[in-house]
Amino acid sequence: MPDELLARLRQFHEHTFPGVQAQHRNLVRDGQHPTILFIGCSDSRLVPYLLTGTGPGELFLVRNVGAFVPPYDGTAGLHGTTAAIEFAVLNLKVSKIVVCGHSHCGGIRALYEELDPRAKHLAAWLELGREAVLPVQVSEEALRRTEQRAVVLQLERLMSYPMVRERVAQKQLTLHGWHYVIEDGEVHVFDVHSGSFVPASTASHSGT
Repeated sequence: MPDELLARLRQFHEHTFPGVQAQHRNLVRDGQHPTILFIGCSDSRLVPYLLTGTGPGELFLVRNVGAFVPPYDGTAGLHGTTAAIEFAVLNLKVSKIVVCGHSHCGGIRALYEELDPRAKHLAAWLELGREAVLPVQVSEEALRRTEQRAVVLQLERLMSYPMVRERVAQKQLTLHGWHYVIEDGEVHVFDVHSGSFVPASTASHSGT
């Protein structure tokens, strides 16, 4: 492990952790009770806790390339994202699921480009965003629209999960689509009434 990372680990243990130790002990004693499942892109510029102002115990996180949701097929294959959705809904009984894409997403851009032929798993995974691709020449505007279309596509896929669909129908769960504009520090949320993304600062309701 690089010396810099070791130094940061020591910094956390010796200086940061003492100030939050009581909180962590409570979380161990009482267990975790997050109310939000946050499905986000793996991009290093997307920091969910920083973005939402939350802390330990508040978000159940699953991250992958593109913030994609595999379709529910009922098989018992080894799939981390599907397992996380099941755990969050069935075990933790979260009341919100957020799918958060972002600007300048490398996964979305890759849908318009040729991949390294060695990246077979990546190529298969990116097909989960294929329906969001626009039949136009690639541009920043096209990429932004594709990023947002991909978020909506994942919300639709979530409704193919029986446990999600059931809890949404019972009004025990709401789904939310976000698009984080990195350079502006602003989240645009999917408005179900207009069918478009609007700045969170002006949104009144975004859940489905």
